[in-house]
Amino acid sequence: MKSFSIIAAFIGLTTMATAQTAPSASEVAAYDGLFRAAHDGDVAAIHQHIVEGADVNARDPKGRTPAHVAAFASEDAALRALAEAGADMNALEGRAYDVVTIAAVADDPELMSLAIELGNDPGLTTSPYDGTALIAAAHLGHVEVVRRLIAAGAPLDHINNLHWTAVMEAVVLGDGGPDHRAVLDALLDAGADRTLADRDGLTPLQHARIRGYSAMVERLETFK
Repeated sequence: MKSFSIIAAFIGLTTMATAQTAPSASEVAAYDGLFRAAHDGDVAAIHQHIVEGADVNARDPKGRTPAHVAAFASEDAALRALAEAGADMNALEGRAYDVVTIAAVADDPELMSLAIELGNDPGLTTSPYDGTALIAAAHLGHVEVVRRLIAAGAPLDHINNLHWTAVMEAVVLGDGGPDHRAVLDALLDAGADRTLADRDGLTPLQHARIRGYSAMVERLETFK
């Protein structure tokens, strides 16, 4: 059982790291109109294309809207302009990511908070793993993103299709270092359930013990 969980964790780590697909250089080169303006952060061009009747929720061949393109490019002003023009801030692109999760994975807390301010639900089920932005950020050890998602009301105990929560991913896919420990602290302080087990029946505490993450073990053992 334990060996299966460790193998599954490795597979999850390698596949999840490449799950999002930002526009490639060739895709960007082929963009025009609203997509090009979104990628370039050209707010004036965004306004002009909207006036001329451009579809603010159009899709590129990978299912990305201009808002997704702006998020991948970390163009805050472009994202705001698109939202104000009626962009669907809860749209999922072809890999089932929303703007909040794109920003969470990129460790871009300012863009993520802006997306939430503009109407993007921080608790959407996203990604091919039926996860959430919080799970993705916990996996990656993005502490400030995790704190902001918690403050925004993201669900603490969502279970993805790997049967892992944000707490579980902070342990199983973390490195036991200070960032993942801070993520774990933030989740537990907010009331996340530390007892939810994986498909093998192993809890985050048991996984921390297996990996020799002594500080996480102590935190999980002493948390009340």
